[in-house]
Amino acid sequence: MLYYLFEYLERAYNFPGASLFGFITFRAAIAILMSLAISTIWGKRIILYLQKKQLGESIRDLGLEGQVEKAGTPTMGGLIIILATLIPVLLLAKLENVYVILLIVTTLWMGAIGFIDDFLKIRKKNKEGLSGKFKIFGQIGLGVIVGATIFFHPGVTVKEEIANSPAQQEELVDSSSREFSSEEKALTTTIPFVKNNEIDYSVLVSWLGPNYVKYSWLLFIPIVIFIVTAVSNGANLTDGIDGLAAGTSAIIVLTLGIFAWVSGNIIFSDYLDVMYIPRSGEMVIFITAFVGSLVGFLWYNTYPAQVFMGDTGSLTIGGIIAVIAIAIRKELLIPILCGVFFMETLSVMLQVSWFKYTKKKSGEGRRIFLMSPLHHHYQKKGIHESKIVTRFWIIGILLAIITIVTLKVR
Repeated sequence: MLYYLFEYLERAYNFPGASLFGFITFRAAIAILMSLAISTIWGKRIILYLQKKQLGESIRDLGLEGQVEKAGTPTMGGLIIILATLIPVLLLAKLENVYVILLIVTTLWMGAIGFIDDFLKIRKKNKEGLSGKFKIFGQIGLGVIVGATIFFHPGVTVKEEIANSPAQQEELVDSSSREFSSEEKALTTTIPFVKNNEIDYSVLVSWLGPNYVKYSWLLFIPIVIFIVTAVSNGANLTDGIDGLAAGTSAIIVLTLGIFAWVSGNIIFSDYLDVMYIPRSGEMVIFITAFVGSLVGFLWYNTYPAQVFMGDTGSLTIGGIIAVIAIAIRKELLIPILCGVFFMETLSVMLQVSWFKYTKKKSGEGRRIFLMSPLHHHYQKKGIHESKIVTRFWIIGILLAIITIVTLKVR
């Protein structure tokens, strides 16, 4: 809303400094500062409110060191992340932008699912919370919305350069000297570590006949559903010890923010040979606000945590990460960038599968890890959780660097 106010002041009165709000970088800087302030200053008040309402976490005794002491710690702290993200976005972003709308819908949709789950666990004394099938149904619903919007909305397009001289490929020159194709609808995405690193999902259904492009949504939407479901559940599993999910997510989102800014800038996207996606740069406002909210939340969530994010936060975080990656056509980088989420999810899948297999074969279930998800395995080995979190953050940073390197390594 501030964006529209200052746009009007600039247009109508040539108000000094109002033109700054036309720059994404300026609004992004304001967004991260604003979200940090909201999450740190108002976060304390939200925590006190949650304590007053006795919305504390019920802890199952799994034999982990320091676990019992966490009983009663306020949960639903994801509300801090959601509020600290949405308020700056509503004030500073272009609200008619299709990508911003998608991210706002994602935040509210996944936040609502997580909130219901946390509410049932605490108020209704239901340790299972929201039934797994209802969570999956909600994730599928979001995947359908996101996939259908990206496929059908006329504002979701890509733009490719028609021709470049060798000199232009080596130098960063003004975009006016280049020739680009008109905006076009395409399901093009990026493949890491490949020279010709773009593929169109439509090609995978070319066997449907000459009009196969019309039916490519039959493949694309299920892919989006799978990504949204996998990443949101991965973030949910990672949220097990103080600061782990928020810290690793901040690293992931910041990396996606770099990709979003490059993809939305016609000069830098061409120079780095990254797909140019018109209007996607506006997502940087949302992303910086989201990063600020995660870092601010860490102020209270680092060991020993004063608040837990709950499913309200973890499901929302995973959903947002998935949608950003899909929107900037970098979803195939998720296994690398979200490697911590991937390891946590894989550890659970391996543990459960091996236990069931050995029980069926020998009558006694065996385990690969001392406990899953993976961070609990290291806790069982006697490593303090703050050390586990720090090491996972370091791994997350390394994976982020590898992901960024894919801009040029092909």
